Amino acid sequence: MAEIIQRDGTWTFDGDALRLVPGRDKNVGVLRKSLGELAVPLGALAGISFEQGKKSGRLRLRLRDGADPLLHATGGRLTDASDPYQLTVESDRYGVAEYFVDEIRNALLLDEVPSGAVDRYLLPGPAVPLSVSAGDGTASFDGEQVRLEWNWKTEEAKSAAGARTLALADIQGVEWQPSVGLENGHLRFTVRGAPTKAPPKYDPNAVELWGFKKDPLMALVAAAVQARLPHPSAPPPTPAKHLTPPEVDHDALLRRLRELGDLRAAGVLTEEEFTLAKRAILRGM
Repeated sequence: MAEIIQRDGTWTFDGDALRLVPGRDKNVGVLRKSLGELAVPLGALAGISFEQGKKSGRLRLRLRDGADPLLHATGGRLTDASDPYQLTVESDRYGVAEYFVDEIRNALLLDEVPSGAVDRYLLPGPAVPLSVSAGDGTASFDGEQVRLEWNWKTEEAKSAAGARTLALADIQGVEWQPSVGLENGHLRFTVRGAPTKAPPKYDPNAVELWGFKKDPLMALVAAAVQARLPHPSAPPPTPAKHLTPPEVDHDALLRRLRELGDLRAAGVLTEEEFTLAKRAILRGM
């Protein structure tokens, strides 16, 4: 087993999976702390790297494309403080970090883990139920439906209709965009039968984000929903095969009718038995 303990967090590898526990250092973002401990199976890894600096270094995990709903929902837009797959390493622990990297790389080679994309999620996504208040509303998800509730800062055009409840079966997609500079972010749901081009500020299926501390937590809601939607790379369902009924041998059925008639004439079959058997044969024709 390999382990590295830092103020930023603790990473442990037992040969089958990586256990990532966030630290309590002030540099650890609220998203990582709220996400909690992660168990990453070896099969979900595409690689690991260690970057050295003068005062500190950084371990980085690279997951296979499509393995984690959180990475899919955030699309590479997580900051370093929010990224659970990075670990800051102090300079006096560089040797431990290099050993940690060697152990994982050797395991990937021995298990012949491919580095390509996958067509199903290998991590479960954030636990539910989940509720986050940020920006102009609150987004809650219980695994079956999303509920959007508005606050006093919501535009009247959006809040006038009241809270929204979206069934998971009606959600076609989820989009999380962090605020950047003066541009606001959002959490938006694409709902079947309700297309919209309205900005998040006015979209009743979106929460607008303004760049405050709790805004990154909306990514957890996005990831939890994403984990329960069809995987974007999953193969299309196989259409049901229509079975062709076997070809009926009419000559054989006619022979069978003649045989039944002979059996009735010989007194082997009663009139009732003959009638029932004849009906069954005619149905087959």
